[in-house]
Amino acid sequence: MNELISIQRRLADYNCKSAREEDQAIREILQDLILAALGRTEFFCKAAFHGGTHLRIFHGLQRFSEGLDFALKASEPDFAFAPYLNKVKSELESFGVKVEVVDKSKADSTIKKAFLKDDSIIRILNFRFLKDIGSRQTPRKLRIKLEVDANPPSGATYESMPLAFPFPSSVTAFDLPSAYAGKMHALLCREYVKGRDWYDFVWYCGAKVKLNHELLSSAINQTGPWAGLNLKTSDGWVMDKLKEKISCLDWQKAREDVEPFIHETELSSLQYFNAEYFMQLASRIAGKIGPS
Repeated sequence: MNELISIQRRLADYNCKSAREEDQAIREILQDLILAALGRTEFFCKAAFHGGTHLRIFHGLQRFSEGLDFALKASEPDFAFAPYLNKVKSELESFGVKVEVVDKSKADSTIKKAFLKDDSIIRILNFRFLKDIGSRQTPRKLRIKLEVDANPPSGATYESMPLAFPFPSSVTAFDLPSAYAGKMHALLCREYVKGRDWYDFVWYCGAKVKLNHELLSSAINQTGPWAGLNLKTSDGWVMDKLKEKISCLDWQKAREDVEPFIHETELSSLQYFNAEYFMQLASRIAGKIGPS
C-alpha cells in the first residue's frame, strides 16, 4: 500500500492540466520504476544510461521520451538482456505493477531491443482527466522500449547518478559531454528528420555543454557517411557539418515530430524551429558569436 501511495503522489507532483499530460506522466513514472529496478541489478556494471530519458530524469529536460537507451561499456556481441529484465519484472511486482517482458533482440544485431508492456499501473491509480481509464475491462497497455548498444563506439566517460524514487537506487550514466557526443552523432548522421534531436540540441547549447570529441570521432568513424575515414572531429568541423545539415532540413517535419513530446505550454517555442535560429546556435559551437 505504501508503494502505491508513493506512485500516486508522484503522479500528483506533475500537476497535470490535461489528459495528454496525464498520459505522458504515467509513462514517465513507469520509466522511472523500470530504471530504478535496473539499478538494483548488476546491469550498470556493464552498461550506461544515455539519451532523452536520461536528460529528463537527471538533468531536467522538458520533453517526453518514449524509451530507455543504454550502451555497454565494452563490446559484447552476445550480450543477453533478458536476465536483467526478468529481475526488473520481479522488482516491479512488489509495487503491484505487473509488466510483460518481450525481448526482441536478434543474435546478429548489435542493438538489443526489448519492450516492457503493462496495463496494471493504470488500473491502480486515480486520474483527474483520464477518468475512464481504470474502468475499462481491457485497458490499453503501456509500452516502454529499451535498447542496448552491444557494440558501442569507444571514448565515453561516465558518472554515477543516485535515484530516490521509487526507492534508493543508483545508475551509471554518460556524463554530459559524452551524452552530447551521442546526440551530435545522431544530428549529423541520422537519415531522417527527428525534431526531438534538435530540441535536445537547444538544451545542450543552453547548458553550454562541451563535446566529448573522442567519443564523437569514434562514433562517426563507426557508422554514418564518414564511417571508416578515421576523422578526428573538432568544434569547427562539427559547426560546418551541422550548418550543412540545417540548411537542407525540412523544419516543418521537425516541428511536427517534436510537438507530441513537449508540454502544451511550450508549443509556442516551436516557432523558432527554423534554419536561421539553428544556424545561430551552430555558430556557438566554435565560438563564432557571443553567448545569449
